[in-house]
Order: sequence, then structure tokens, then C-alpha cells
Amino acid sequence: MLRFPRTTGLHLVMAGWLGALGLCAVTARDVAAQPPAAAADGTATATATASAPPPGTTGADADQPAPEKKSEPGFLGFFRSVEVGGLVDLYYDYYSTKQVDDAIYRNFDAKHNQFGFSMAQVWLSKAPTTNERAGFTFKMNFGPAANTINAFEPSKVRIFENIEQGYASYLAPIGHGLQVDVGKFVTQHGAEVIESKDNWNYSRSLLFALAIPYYHMGVRATYAVNDKVTVMGNVVNGWNNVVENNGAKSYGAQIVIKPVPQVSIVQNYMGGPEQTDQTHDWRHLSDTIVTYTANPKLSLMANYDYGRDTLAGVGVDWQGIASYARYQLNKWCAIAPRVEWFDDPQGFTTGTAQTLKEGTLTFEVKPVDNLLWRIEYRRELSDTAVFQNDLGNVLKGRHSIAIGVLYAFTSKAQ
Repeated sequence: MLRFPRTTGLHLVMAGWLGALGLCAVTARDVAAQPPAAAADGTATATATASAPPPGTTGADADQPAPEKKSEPGFLGFFRSVEVGGLVDLYYDYYSTKQVDDAIYRNFDAKHNQFGFSMAQVWLSKAPTTNERAGFTFKMNFGPAANTINAFEPSKVRIFENIEQGYASYLAPIGHGLQVDVGKFVTQHGAEVIESKDNWNYSRSLLFALAIPYYHMGVRATYAVNDKVTVMGNVVNGWNNVVENNGAKSYGAQIVIKPVPQVSIVQNYMGGPEQTDQTHDWRHLSDTIVTYTANPKLSLMANYDYGRDTLAGVGVDWQGIASYARYQLNKWCAIAPRVEWFDDPQGFTTGTAQTLKEGTLTFEVKPVDNLLWRIEYRRELSDTAVFQNDLGNVLKGRHSIAIGVLYAFTSKAQ
């Protein structure tokens, strides 16, 4: 059983849990006659919290043509059609290992027993439409999260790490509209995204941290075949590199199928050489996300990843699966458990041959539209001793408790 010492940090966490439970008990009574907001579609959160594309979809989904309105000419007309947004992400973490910086297998929330700053973002975005076929997205990211995301970037130009996305778009008059994006964009892989506010849990999954890339530089094209099928293809420099590292390209494809509004199936593939100055060995990644909205309160999701590469003629692979649930207790409160299994038999992604497991329980409170508060317990286990504590001992498990506070705004009409 995990034992925490008597510290101000632990008292803060306990007070947060009790305060959140009290708020939800009050609001549940006050809004009993008000049904919670349902998801806009069957692809992700049946919740009132997400303001950006749901987990498991490509960034291009956020840039689909908006409802047509008569264009207003001139300078003011242009800027009235541009979305302006921002995000601040702060947290407090307490790790059972008590390491000051316990970043192993975690993204963006690695500081122990202190108030941490994860990221701050600002963005501008103009979706292309049939009236104005050109558009763009420009998102700046600052803080430790930006450093983590760009840790493997071969370019020495520091400004690249602060540009999370920067691409131009064109909606070609082909069929229902073929959208082409050119520039730097976040990956289409995975059930979770960089911004915690758009995920069901505060901390990022093992699959997000270890199995998939963060971003790509290149060109992608997205086409909605009909209201049930959307396809996407891209040609990029590779995994996490604005600047090419080997002179060859990687290729990606995605198909999104929504047989009924409550179900979304996303299948991604990417292949290409990823090793520096070497083009013979290809890395392959298959990523599958299935989401089911059971009712306006309950949503379920599963994500499976399988990757393979070759190092010095020896094949290496990794795979993992994550399962999620989200239950909207009422308009203000939600609860979201997550369970994962990740296998790295050659130690390619973690540095140690091992199998990892983790379980997370997240309690969410949203007192107002722009403010999100999450309280989370997480337990991680390995079949090998990999978690070092403050006494120098290496353990097979680690606990953590986190409080995440996120403020986000957008000029886009809700």
C-alpha cells in the first residue's frame, strides 16, 4: 500500500478531491433536470469539455470546411474569419518515487511535489471554404512540453520547437472538396493529442509517449468520400523532423469509417526509413482507434498500436493497447478510467526490454466553460525494475497523484 509522508502537497491533493466531490454533489442536485451535453459525433468525448478535434482523428479533421457564409471583403473581413485561441496548462504532481524530475515514460507532467508549468499555446486558424479556398493554421507552443515534443528534432533552429503546427491549406474543387495541407502538422496517429483538454485523462498514455510520433513535416490530402468515409494520405520527412535526416520520405494513410453516428473506426498506417543517413531499413506503424458513444453520458474507446523497425539487420518491434471509458456525471463533472498494456521486448522505445502496464482514474470538474480541473491517480508497473526512487532503489512500480488546471479560450462560436 502506498504511504505518503505528511506534506503540504498531499494535503493539497486531498483537499482538491474533497472539494471536487462536494462541488459535483451540489451541481448534480441543481441540474438533475438538465441532461449533459452529448458528443458532436461518435468519434470521441461525449462531454462538454472538448473544443478541438477529438482524440483519434487527424488534425485535418479540425480544418474541414465550415458552414458557408457570405464573405466580407477587405482587411476586417479576413480577420473576422480567423479563429484566435489560447491555452495555459498547469499541474501539481506527487510521485511515490519522490524524484524531483520523474520523467521516465511520462510526457509533460514530470515534476515531483511542486507546482509545474506544462505549456502555454496561442494559435490562429482559418479553415478553407468554397467561398475562400485558401486557409492556414499557425499554433505556437511554449514551455517544457515544447522541449519534449521536439527532443529528437535534427534541426538546430530553436524556433521550430515553438511551432507546434504551421501549415497552409487549399480546398480544391474536386468532388466534395479535397483539402491539401502543406507544412508542419501533428501526427494522425493515436487516441490522444498534445493538448490535455482534448483528452479524457490529464496524463498522457504510454502509447502516446512511447509508440507513436508527435509531428510531421510535409504534405497531406484529406477527402470526405461521403458522410460515413473519409480518407487521408501524406508524404512527410519522417517521424519528428522538420529537417530531413536521411534524404528519403515516409508515407502515411488514414481511413475513418462511421458506419453509424455512435461508432467511429480509424485506421492509420505509416512507413518509411527513419534512421539517420540510412534509407534501407523501413519503420512501419499500424494504429487503430475504435470509439463508441453508448449514450449521451457514456463513451468507450480502444487504441491498438504495432510498430516494427530494423537496427543493424536485427528486427525490433513494439506494441500496446489502451482502453478508455468516460462517464459524464452531470454538466460539470466527469470520471474517466484508462487501462494500458505496452510490450517492448527489445527495449527499442523504452531503453529496457520490458512489459509495462498502467491504470489511471481521472476525476474532472468544469466549473465554467473556459476552465478545466482534473484530479488523477495513476499506477504504473513493469516486469523489470526500472523506477528509481529518491533513496537509489530501483522498483517495479510507481504511484502518482496529479492535479491539472487548464484554461483555454477561442474566438470561434461554440
